[in-house]
Amino acid sequence: MGLLGSILIGILAGFIAGKIMKGGGFGCLWNLILGVVGGFVGGFILDIFDIVPPEHWWVELLTAVGGAVLVLWVASKIKG
Repeated sequence: MGLLGSILIGILAGFIAGKIMKGGGFGCLWNLILGVVGGFVGGFILDIFDIVPPEHWWVELLTAVGGAVLVLWVASKIKG
């Protein structure tokens, strides 16, 4: 998937992660930005564990949602 597709998946992941992390979000815009960052974090975590998922858009979405939830959780702990 290209860069634009990855960004769109990250934005969708941020929206979903914001819904999952009820009360742990930072508002719509920041959740979307953190979703894009979460997509990169999720991919990085898979690389660390040497996991090569199949290349489907829904697998990339699940990876991005997992990374976005992790990023939102860490950000909420830092926020206080």
